[in-house]
Amino acid sequence: MTDVDLDSGDPPWAEDDAPERDENTDDMFGAPAAAPEPEADPVPVAAPAPTEGEGEAYTVLARKYRPKTFEDLIGQEAMVRTLTNAFSSGRIAHAFMLTGVRGVGKTTTARLLARALNNQTDVIDKPSLELTAHGRHDAAIMAGQHMDVMEMDAASHTGVNDIRDILESVRYGPVEARYKVYVLDEVHMLSNQAFNALLKTLEEPPPHAKFIFATTEIRKVPVTILSRCQRFDLRRVEPEILVEHLARIAGKEGMKVEDDALALIARAAEGSVRDGLSLLDQALVQGEKGEPVATEIVRDMLGLADRSQTIALFEQIMAGRTPEAIETFRTLYGYGADPVQVTNDLLEHCHAASVAKMLGPNATRLPNDQAQRLAAMGSQVSAGTLSRTWSMLLKALDEVRRAPNPADAVEMAIVRLAYAADLPGPEEALKKLQGGEPLGGGSGAPRGGGGGGGGASAQLAARPMAAPSLPDPQTFEAVVALIGEKREIALQMDVQRYVRPVSFKPGALTYEPVDGAPANLATRLSSRLKDWTGRQWFVVANGQGGGETLIEQEKKATAAIRAGVEADPFVKAVLEAFPGAVVGEIKTLAPSVEMPAIPDEPDGDDD
Repeated sequence: MTDVDLDSGDPPWAEDDAPERDENTDDMFGAPAAAPEPEADPVPVAAPAPTEGEGEAYTVLARKYRPKTFEDLIGQEAMVRTLTNAFSSGRIAHAFMLTGVRGVGKTTTARLLARALNNQTDVIDKPSLELTAHGRHDAAIMAGQHMDVMEMDAASHTGVNDIRDILESVRYGPVEARYKVYVLDEVHMLSNQAFNALLKTLEEPPPHAKFIFATTEIRKVPVTILSRCQRFDLRRVEPEILVEHLARIAGKEGMKVEDDALALIARAAEGSVRDGLSLLDQALVQGEKGEPVATEIVRDMLGLADRSQTIALFEQIMAGRTPEAIETFRTLYGYGADPVQVTNDLLEHCHAASVAKMLGPNATRLPNDQAQRLAAMGSQVSAGTLSRTWSMLLKALDEVRRAPNPADAVEMAIVRLAYAADLPGPEEALKKLQGGEPLGGGSGAPRGGGGGGGGASAQLAARPMAAPSLPDPQTFEAVVALIGEKREIALQMDVQRYVRPVSFKPGALTYEPVDGAPANLATRLSSRLKDWTGRQWFVVANGQGGGETLIEQEKKATAAIRAGVEADPFVKAVLEAFPGAVVGEIKTLAPSVEMPAIPDEPDGDDD
């Protein structure tokens, strides 16, 4: 049954007069009746404007400034030069092996190589290193989305089945690009079976396929694979180059970082550009707007000790000044220096002093003042002593890492090192024993009284007494006087003529050398003072604005005396009375001595 008239001939939906629904009833699904439409549209309310940068994901500096051309690669000029010559001559290898430490640009270089192999623009249609932003395939390759450029992480695809997929696809030509390029990162992680499966294709590759491998562990790659690749060792970026790069990027970000702070970041990055940019990212966050990022902030961020202070600590240890060394370390520790980092710094200083001893200060790649200080130390300490110090520091580093209290372990290492710093080596000790000479050494041991009377007495009785030494000169002039007393005329003349003192304290002299100074003057002076005083002397020629030499002081005093004499009215009158006359040598006459009267001999009687 239905209420619709079936005889009308029209379908039910043709009845226009019937309303679609009663506007006073609810929806069949329970929704309320629609509200009446407003008579006029309300004035729209403007949405708040988004803040600049709001809603945008921050791009870290390491990604934001990833090189886009070969010219952007820093510190890899040798590789770029070789590739440029190869591409220009058409001698392009079918497989490349890129090796280097983390963060030097292996993956970035692999993508740049893939772009160069498939370089295609309006004016370039051949493999070329002249990359532009308008290449046909560039955007897809750099984004890792090009169908002819396959990137695979060998660390997570180590099996032979993953390599079989590559070998199956390599038989077919590229779809869009000039070459099919296979980029395998961390290739040393492949299994032996996977390497063996890849070997045949690398030996006889199809002309349309290129392979680019990247690894941090080149020694784990089979020689059979290496021999079929053109190898490029991406070098660690030198600190000075990395500092300039970081400064440029900080400028682009509208920030400024102090030069010493950039040097700390470059040192912590250990030649890795990516690590350096990550640390710079962290440092920029801590800078105040409009103010440069201070060195102290970066040092605290990295947990580093002041390098000049750790060099001073190393000098005190090598001089056997144990109390001073422990106080210096406790000061560093109080400022937040990590004991492990301090020990690592001491290892670096020992290495730098050894290198400077063999190759000179420039070989240390340190700032000039630091290099000069360590070079002076290296010149005064024997190679055997430095070698023993290195071994002891290595052992100390392991102890510091395992100790319940690392700071205590560092202090015990300082005591041990300071005591042993001046001990003779095995061969030298044997010669002294055979010659009946005292062994000496152990200058770090406490002087005077101490606990363990029995042990001390036994130790004194067991070894011969050292020859008495002179007290330390308390001034630079006293040092020169001591040299004169010892009849070292040549050394005394050199010190008076070429040494401009910068700072002096007993046991340490820093001076600016005059042009023409003997290269071994610091070594000679340090050696003789050690022989005379019985302690280590650090004599450093650092070239930083000293005072006047003793000769210069003497000439200045003589000039002042001459000026005073020539200004005397009587002398001026004499010079005017005798034209052409000059004041000659000026001598200070000793005061006349009145001889006592000699009494006459009394007249004697001949009788």
